[in-house]
Amino acid sequence: MKLTQKLLSVLLLSQCALAFAKGNADTIFYGGDIVTMNQAQPKAEAVAIQDGKIIGVGSFTNLKKLQGEGTKLINLNGQTLMPGMVEPHVHIMGTAFSEEIFLNLSNFTMPHDTLDSLVAKLTAYSKNIKDGDWINAFGVDPSRTEPFMSELTADILDKVSTTKPIFILNQSMHIAYVNHKALEVAGLTDSSPDPKGGKFLKDSKGHLTGVVYEAPAFYLFLNKMPLPTQEVIEQAIVKVGQRLVSKGVTTSAEITVGGYLGVDKEYALFNAMTRNGKLPVRVRGYMYSSAYPSTNNSYKPGQGDDSFKLIGVKIVADGSNQGLTGAMTKPYDFPAGTKNTGTLNFTEQELYDLAKPRFDEGWQISVHSNGDKSIEQTLNVFERLVIKPSDVKTRLRIEHFTVPTEAQIIRAAKLGVVPGFTIGHTDYWGEAFHDHLLGAERANRIDPSASLIKKGMHFAYHSDSPVSPIHPLKYASEGAARLWQVSPQKVLNANQKVSINNALKAVTIDAAYQLKMDDKVGSIEKGKYADFAIVDKNPMKTDAYKIRDIEVNETWINGRQVFKKN
Repeated sequence: MKLTQKLLSVLLLSQCALAFAKGNADTIFYGGDIVTMNQAQPKAEAVAIQDGKIIGVGSFTNLKKLQGEGTKLINLNGQTLMPGMVEPHVHIMGTAFSEEIFLNLSNFTMPHDTLDSLVAKLTAYSKNIKDGDWINAFGVDPSRTEPFMSELTADILDKVSTTKPIFILNQSMHIAYVNHKALEVAGLTDSSPDPKGGKFLKDSKGHLTGVVYEAPAFYLFLNKMPLPTQEVIEQAIVKVGQRLVSKGVTTSAEITVGGYLGVDKEYALFNAMTRNGKLPVRVRGYMYSSAYPSTNNSYKPGQGDDSFKLIGVKIVADGSNQGLTGAMTKPYDFPAGTKNTGTLNFTEQELYDLAKPRFDEGWQISVHSNGDKSIEQTLNVFERLVIKPSDVKTRLRIEHFTVPTEAQIIRAAKLGVVPGFTIGHTDYWGEAFHDHLLGAERANRIDPSASLIKKGMHFAYHSDSPVSPIHPLKYASEGAARLWQVSPQKVLNANQKVSINNALKAVTIDAAYQLKMDDKVGSIEKGKYADFAIVDKNPMKTDAYKIRDIEVNETWINGRQVFKKN
């Protein structure tokens, strides 16, 4: 009897093992175009998944053999299945604060705001704020304000309130505007020194104007504000997560872990929310260098898993080109006759001293460098870091890499640098750069995707949200079309347009490469995670400019639907 029971048990286990070996699928997708972004197999009729992973890509006839009793067949009904998109440069916490907790003044449509319309919006909002409480806002952009490049100042903001401190972040997040009450609360006077890496602008008489540069200066105001409750912060992050998946994003970076609440609090928050499903996307974290623990015994490169993992350190080396603070070799064109070349936040040695210890510890180094002067400095530092051949494989990142020279592109290629472009520069700010701020020669160098392809380089497109809106299909459209928004619309250097395939790579497989996840996400291949976007049109068959109009109908992560339109 015992022998019979044992025999039956062995047979049962064998049958279970056989069923698993056959790979009975949980779900099989078919009935629409499948864009794999896998160069070896760019198209397929069907995709089969099991336990959150892809187990088959090919013909529907072959994959139907993986159908078991519980297999779900999903007919795409003419929709297109593509890899879940990868957003390699987002400030998730920054977007939560700027767009959900602060008053969001961002305007990416036409017409532009005016100073009067901004003051009116702030005044209306201020009526719900008590005297002494802070008025916080985000999204003012002088390069998208009429009159062109007109800025808020303490005097202008005093029209909104003299009894409530006001703090407004520029759209670039490199500039802020405060009223005199905020200066008073922060304890700042005309004789207050600039903090390292920050600056308080003064007028010709030496008086503070209320215009403030860079995070070290912002903290003098932010530290005076009460923090929102944990519940409010979590609710704001949930909304950002829903925005990501609604645009087909399945993997995202948090590019400045620690920038708002400190590393410990933000690490714990992201770790919990990616696991409990409140933040449904996979997250790769980069610690903000200014928040990096002075004695770090808690965090190691690669700590975590594919839900949330710390992999890098982010350093901000200059400012914003549209804000005239990105560090350029020659002066900006605006205003006429200016000697302003922007701002380097560090000397080369200081930048090296920040990067070198983290590089040696095994962190992926990410440096924000917009202007050609800053890019030069960053490449100088990277050349000092890359000593042996294996160092080239660390995938050093230059964020934005906005206005590089041809010589800098060649140097970056040799170092294995993986640049990331805020490709919206060509769209939202293309006309401003070309006609007003940089001039034609330098504007034509912006986001040189085609030049990087010729050098065999990987690169990615991103939003830098909240700097520009989260919308990877629009980034692909911008990279392939390079048409600026302001009428009359023109192409910003047609020689830097890329094919639709290459533009889509920059939001899928190459963006995954930048995040060191190309072995797990970014394409539809056997063994990778079942992370998909289901869209209403095939972007490969769509006019480049109209790709931005494609709708994401569903988003799947780990073989599970996390977003469905309507």
